[in-house]
Amino acid sequence: MEPDPQPDASRPSGPAAGPRDAQPPPGDDTAFFGQPKGLMTLSGLEVWERFSFLGMQAILVLYFAAAVADGGMGVDPGNAASLGAAYGTLVYLVSVAGGWLADRILGSYRAVLWGGVLIACGHYAMAVPTDAFTWIGLGLISAGTGLLKPNVANMVGKLYRTADERRDAGFALYYMGINIGAFLGPLVTGWLADHRGWHWGFSAAAIGMTLGLVQYVTGRRHLAGRKDRAEFALPPQKMRGAVRVIVAGLVVVAAVCTLLALAGWLTMDRFVDVLTLISVIAPVVYFAVMFRSPRVTAEEKGRLRPYVVLFLASVAFNFILFQAYSTMMLLAASNTETHLLGFDFPVSWYASALGAFEVALAPVVAAVWVRMGKRQPHASNKIAIGVVLGGLSFLLMVLPTSGHADDTYRMAAWWIVGSYLLLGLGDILLQTSGMSATTKLAPKAFASQTMALWFLSLALANGIQAQTVKLYGQVSNPVYFGVNGAVAVVCGLAVVAAAPWLKRTMHPVH
Repeated sequence: MEPDPQPDASRPSGPAAGPRDAQPPPGDDTAFFGQPKGLMTLSGLEVWERFSFLGMQAILVLYFAAAVADGGMGVDPGNAASLGAAYGTLVYLVSVAGGWLADRILGSYRAVLWGGVLIACGHYAMAVPTDAFTWIGLGLISAGTGLLKPNVANMVGKLYRTADERRDAGFALYYMGINIGAFLGPLVTGWLADHRGWHWGFSAAAIGMTLGLVQYVTGRRHLAGRKDRAEFALPPQKMRGAVRVIVAGLVVVAAVCTLLALAGWLTMDRFVDVLTLISVIAPVVYFAVMFRSPRVTAEEKGRLRPYVVLFLASVAFNFILFQAYSTMMLLAASNTETHLLGFDFPVSWYASALGAFEVALAPVVAAVWVRMGKRQPHASNKIAIGVVLGGLSFLLMVLPTSGHADDTYRMAAWWIVGSYLLLGLGDILLQTSGMSATTKLAPKAFASQTMALWFLSLALANGIQAQTVKLYGQVSNPVYFGVNGAVAVVCGLAVVAAAPWLKRTMHPVH
């Protein structure tokens, strides 16, 4: 929807909206590994948010696909992967609403806080061993993540001035924090799921998110741009009207969905299809709104054009990345050894390999960018290399899955570990550069919403994945991984070919 006008400069906005709070900290704030101290608070929150989110996601598709006798839901593997992708689609679709709520009603700080509360409640609901609470929990986590993810990343951007060369390195450290949680989460939830039951794993995710909220609140004084109100807040009367519309809309949607489900029309397959359709339509509409908005200047619109290319590159890469928690988990469960160096481990621990590589590589990447300074590759080239590496991670899986007459083979653990190494490096290059570029290319009137648009690329990737993963198990593994990987590589090379135009049009992004 079209955002409301920016607040009139003559209208009092309270002490929290004063210039001191609105400005980023000075460049000499180097308390956290040469970065602003607020980065430690936001990175710490992401450690626990990713611990809970990816810890749960590492076992979610396995839980869907496990037999009812084993405590699972007994869903066909392809459909289990599709359900997991649909959940991811919903999470990132809600991020658009989360960005709007932060810009117009809640402000970034409160949006992140309430998002974390909803996520924690969702994980606690999933700890209850019934199907109904599983779906309720996934709904709460979707809503909470949509509030938290775009806004916490936007708060990282507010720690830096636009010309601060530490920005990309700061996002790399921030992303390292994300992946500490991504590494630890599956280790804990996977062990509990294997030894105590699926819902014990979900309960660990709930505790992790609670810890994240505690450290976020205690470290709030270090956050630049923290306000008691939204930066482009609606006038009070319009705000009250918007809240009423939002509440009424949620009630109507819930009622309609319930009635359609009771009538037998809204099946799970149709729900997945609807989410995929929305994930395609939403970014098209959102880009159209931003390009046509009178509150976006001609210069800002010029920077949005190359951003469309970065958006599509993100879709291509994340289509591969999210399958690390779906088809790759299913492949590991059925066709991969689960022992390494004489030690047996849960299948979900493979997901921790991805986080481990990103934890190890993120500071290396950050150090390289700092050392290179202005000589570092342009953001578009970093993103393109990331997409190519994502494609190669799937092409690598063609080798061990080829040449088998039946589906009883077991490949060595090192194949998936190697695939995740390529995928982890690609993820660091793409996500850190993409989020950093987003904070710099965003029109001022769409600050949080543009970061939400970046996460909308993740929704589209999941929406496409929700349909294609249905082919998993229907075609051979070499064909499935080979075709998907080749498409990603071609997309990455296309971004490389567009690099000269991107460099000219992405100013001030380097």
